[in-house]
Amino acid sequence: MISVKLKFRVSSLIKNEGTLYFQFIYKRKVKQVSTPYHIYEWEWDKDSEDIINLTKVSLDRIEIIKSIRENVIWEKNRIKSIIENIKNNNNRIFSVDDIIDAYRNSLESKTSVFEYIRSRIYFLKDAKRERTSETYRQMLLSFMKFRNNKDLYFDMIDDKLICQYESYLKASNLCRNTTSFYMRTLRSVYNQAVEEGLSKQSAPFKHVYTGVDKTSKRAISLNEIRKIKNLNLRDEPKLDFARDLFLFSFYMRGMSFIDIAYLKKTNLSDGYVTYNRKKTGQQITIKWEKEMEEIINKYTDKSNTFLFPIIERNDGTERRQYLNKMLIINRKLKKIAQLAGVSTPLSLYVARHSWASIAQAKNVPLRTISLGMGHDNEETTRIYLSSIQSNIVDKANSKILSLLDKK
Repeated sequence: MISVKLKFRVSSLIKNEGTLYFQFIYKRKVKQVSTPYHIYEWEWDKDSEDIINLTKVSLDRIEIIKSIRENVIWEKNRIKSIIENIKNNNNRIFSVDDIIDAYRNSLESKTSVFEYIRSRIYFLKDAKRERTSETYRQMLLSFMKFRNNKDLYFDMIDDKLICQYESYLKASNLCRNTTSFYMRTLRSVYNQAVEEGLSKQSAPFKHVYTGVDKTSKRAISLNEIRKIKNLNLRDEPKLDFARDLFLFSFYMRGMSFIDIAYLKKTNLSDGYVTYNRKKTGQQITIKWEKEMEEIINKYTDKSNTFLFPIIERNDGTERRQYLNKMLIINRKLKKIAQLAGVSTPLSLYVARHSWASIAQAKNVPLRTISLGMGHDNEETTRIYLSSIQSNIVDKANSKILSLLDKK
């Protein structure tokens, strides 16, 4: 009979946390294996030889103890599975050392969730997909906080844990779209891990919300775009710059600010702009129009490799530079909205949303709009990506820009 019990070792330092460990007994031989889990002496029930009931835990320690209890249960189940495998697959006589070696090897050979997500972040950064890597980073920080920095393995992720994470996010007063954002990102990581054989698919996200609620209107009309364009901002160069970037984004079929920031002079050639979206890596080609040329000519700087003075130093702080500029520009756009009499809170994202809305209102096919904006994660885009020619999108963009000069 193999005995596996959870034990507690008091810290040699007064008031410090002690260590939980597993005691293995087989054929009168006793072995111990420490765990990474630590609790205080008063959180250990000597009589039942277990962690105390949650009702007796202080409020500031409830989530920590709950997480430790769940991890210990999972570890016990894993040890049980290892013992069963040794019994069933080993014809020779085995010892308690064989059990412990198998247990330790299983720990060393597994990739943890935190470790895996970090590797994905590094991969995305190397692939120049900064936006997606930042999305993963935000989710990782949130999930680590939920877990009190206690790492885990993918086969520990079940529907109960994911529901607890969603409850944690809701308790942080996050809206449904934000909680869904974290859930979708974590689900994407989980599915990638399953594909790589790190865990079996257990559909842990089946009971949480992963949709997108309709949000308040973030698009403005063609007439409002025209009002912004016609504002006289010659005496307000910072407002003028913000307005020009907003219009440039609109002219470029709703080009995102990060792509504008990293747009280089070398991206412009033979009457076309060709660049790769930072978010998806997808290559986009756009016909160069006179409206774009007029804006660029105002900010041409021979000493800067970028088209706009957003990133001005190539010293490793490029991301911080564009983020700081984005905050400033979005604040200026709020002022521009007031001057133009536009009630919708103006931001750089509004330009992207507006191009799509106006194109749809002018009966531009949905598949053309989707391709024009580089939505390579939409089913419609995937279906028509190979069949729609770039000049169809360029004609649609020219049609929209020409409307600005009409009254």
